[in-house]
Amino acid sequence: MKRRTFLGLGALLGIGACATREATMGNRYYSGPVSDHFDGTQFFNPGGTAPKGFRDLLRWQFEGGKADWPDDVGITRAKPEARVADLRVTMIGHATVLIQAGGLNILTDPVWSRRASPLSFAGPARATAPGVAFADLPPIDAVLLSHNHYDHLDIATLRRLHAAHGMPVLTPLGNDTILRDAIDGIDARAGDWGGVLEAGDLAVRLLPCHHWSARGTGDRSHALWASFAIETPAGRILHIGDTGYDDGRPYAAAAAHGPYRLAILPIGAYAPRWFMKDQHQNPEEAVAGFRASGARHALAHHWGTFQLTNEARDEPPGRLRKALAQTDMSADSFRAVPPGEVWDVPA
Repeated sequence: MKRRTFLGLGALLGIGACATREATMGNRYYSGPVSDHFDGTQFFNPGGTAPKGFRDLLRWQFEGGKADWPDDVGITRAKPEARVADLRVTMIGHATVLIQAGGLNILTDPVWSRRASPLSFAGPARATAPGVAFADLPPIDAVLLSHNHYDHLDIATLRRLHAAHGMPVLTPLGNDTILRDAIDGIDARAGDWGGVLEAGDLAVRLLPCHHWSARGTGDRSHALWASFAIETPAGRILHIGDTGYDDGRPYAAAAAHGPYRLAILPIGAYAPRWFMKDQHQNPEEAVAGFRASGARHALAHHWGTFQLTNEARDEPPGRLRKALAQTDMSADSFRAVPPGEVWDVPA
């Protein structure tokens, strides 16, 4: 059945009938000094490209070209151990990954809801169940939240996690306000690019990536986005929730804080390129970024769970394999695994 993305995507991406950098009466989530990536109201990518506006959204939606996705892809769910001594990753789906590293349990951009949307009855719906049942999660020590789009910041899931685990949420500036307004008592810790957030034995440096943020039509880029250099007892991990390739600048910034045992990189939601290129890298760019980061291994995410863009569900991992085949890197060095699959990452 053909999946309609317009209603869900407009809400998901916060694109309204407004200019690309719309004037606002003030920032909803953050108040702080002007910097090289904050103009006093909105965050931005220095030297980068602003997100497209409503007219471009309409052009994309009416030009067609969306692939058909299956409604329900069967998976085998994993049941994680409570703690892992070395480094293990379990794919939950989309940008949600369970990282078990040196006895720590970390979740990235957790979404267990059926839809990535502000609406319970409309918007992108899951093509796969979460790779781990919520009740089977091990104790969670921290959540890393990269930005506030609905396919990454899911209040319903974070409310459940807070009730069950009471863990801190480490996130870029402004997203902590969203969390505190929605979830009583949540431990939300926010930082700027270049800053370090700590939670017990975990230290996370926030790094620039090329993206944007919005929850609606009046809060575009009021909260910051970031990638993470994660220091764990089992080695350093680079996690990027969403980014445009931006001539490789996010990876040059990340490489300065390596070396990384593992990079967790997005490979999907890239078509059509004229609309998505600036904010979502494709598999070929992910391979180039992997090489530039200096990481020894990489895990692909941001594909196969929610249909956000035009490409077919299985296209991103296929293109990833082809891109790797054109390099001197092993096909096993950068893996795209389905929800529920577990990978013990080599040293």
